[in-house]
Amino acid sequence: MQEKPFRITRNSGVWLCALLFFVGCVRATAGQEPVLQQQGFVLALMLCTFGVLLFAFARVATALVVTGALFLGLSFLSVLKQRYLDSPLMPSDFVYYMRSSLLETLGHYPHLWELSLGVVVLVPLGLWLVWRGDRRLLSRLAPAKALAVRVGGAVLCALAFWWCLLPVGPFAQVHAKDVWQKLSDDAQLTNFFINFRDSDVTLPAMTSDTLAEQEWSATAQGGPGSVQPPYPDIVQVLEESTFDPSNFTACNIPQCKVQMFKPDEHTLSHGPLRVHTFGGGTWVSEFAVLTGMPQDIFGPGGMYAPYVLAPHVRDSLPQQLQRLGYLTIAIYPTNGAFLNGRNAYKAYGFDHLYDAKELGLDEWEETDAQMFDAAKRVYDKVKKPGQPVFMMILTLAQHGPHDMDPLSTLPAPFNRGLIKGVPEKQALNLNTYLSNLHNSDVAMSGLEKDFLDRPEPTVIVHFGDHQPSFGGLIRDMPRTWPAALQPYKHYLTYYMIKSNVPGRSMPSYPMLDIAHLPNMVLQAAGVPVDPYFSAATVLRTRCNGLYSDCIDQDLVKSYHAWTFNHLHVYEE
Repeated sequence: MQEKPFRITRNSGVWLCALLFFVGCVRATAGQEPVLQQQGFVLALMLCTFGVLLFAFARVATALVVTGALFLGLSFLSVLKQRYLDSPLMPSDFVYYMRSSLLETLGHYPHLWELSLGVVVLVPLGLWLVWRGDRRLLSRLAPAKALAVRVGGAVLCALAFWWCLLPVGPFAQVHAKDVWQKLSDDAQLTNFFINFRDSDVTLPAMTSDTLAEQEWSATAQGGPGSVQPPYPDIVQVLEESTFDPSNFTACNIPQCKVQMFKPDEHTLSHGPLRVHTFGGGTWVSEFAVLTGMPQDIFGPGGMYAPYVLAPHVRDSLPQQLQRLGYLTIAIYPTNGAFLNGRNAYKAYGFDHLYDAKELGLDEWEETDAQMFDAAKRVYDKVKKPGQPVFMMILTLAQHGPHDMDPLSTLPAPFNRGLIKGVPEKQALNLNTYLSNLHNSDVAMSGLEKDFLDRPEPTVIVHFGDHQPSFGGLIRDMPRTWPAALQPYKHYLTYYMIKSNVPGRSMPSYPMLDIAHLPNMVLQAAGVPVDPYFSAATVLRTRCNGLYSDCIDQDLVKSYHAWTFNHLHVYEE
């Protein structure tokens, strides 16, 4: 009889300690979200999770501790990943990142090995102690009735959790964020959970395999090249947030007409480039220009291409060039792990990615000239006689925002009102853009001189990955595009393909989809193409440079059936 008070006291003590631990975890997780609604969102998910575990375990203290520990662990992992890898924690990390590079990453941070071992040992021990001291609920009910209550309660709480995750559910405003916000702001746990639905990938609509084979079997053997080895070097430059400003109605001054957008004796093809993102999302333009597939054909999950699409790519521009003997390298302006870059580029088919640290550059602050100088140093280091090089260079000089510094701080002549009749805020954004564009133009001229004014055969490609948003102001700025291109005005940048090999010619298009740039590059280099890029070239020709917007949608559907089901360029 003396043991009952002791058991009640012990159970009460365990429950109290568990509750205090849970409250501490709430403060350390939900309490750290920057906005009150986000705090409520994470707290609601914690309570729903507690409910599921309460009915699953039928133990209060255990459910409180496990719930708190799970969310605290997620918060801890998100902080670690942001600190060490410069990117937010995403649901797909537990599938792709944990599988592909966890051990490699831990190898670079020995203290994380020690922490991991501590977690593996201490967490199970702590949970065992809580379980031992906890009291089981529903023990007085008949087993069948207790099971029904537990299953029913767990299901109801799980449904409540699912309801909170719905974009049209009780936390709809929390879900109403653009992709860049979800990948860059401080609401790390909120972003982790709202990314669950955004990472869903669906394959595009397709015809039957029989129809696809009838349409595309002629491309099954690939296509021959027009030149013999050694093949030309290829230098490809992604110009961040760069577009030709001369098509803006108000931009009618000489500073709006720069040389890098004008064709010359080396130009093979140039014109408007149809991209599939606006204001941000460089990573999806990278995906399209390397794989030949726009990310939006995969549904909303396509916006997370480096995480959810890259691991499934089975053919790409770098892979095709590798098969032809090219050394494929990338020159990267940030930490290589930013937005899963290093893993994604490995999946795309690059032999090596040189990030800002390896290049000795100040990440996010590099000018185009610095990036191009670094690229030339790397090229001179890795170039071997008889082996062609494919080099992909990313720049960040035009990365927004474009209104952080006053007009007076810009170099002349951009430190004054160059463009007449433009509102002050638009003028500041545009002047900043033009100032940066002038520097990019000078740097591009130097890059072309280094690689085109020499006897070694070379192809240079540069293009804009998306338009900047100018804080949303760019949408209201009138353009001079032809009527047929006006619907795409927010998704048009530019592309330029040049070569120092005489006698070459290529088509130009009213609007070229960025997904066709890889097969354009292969054509410019004159190298053989495999069945995938042979089919892509035919699609480009028959759709007059378009892809998703092709007037013949049945042709696009049969193309997808051929490339996905027969050629297996993307495998789930």
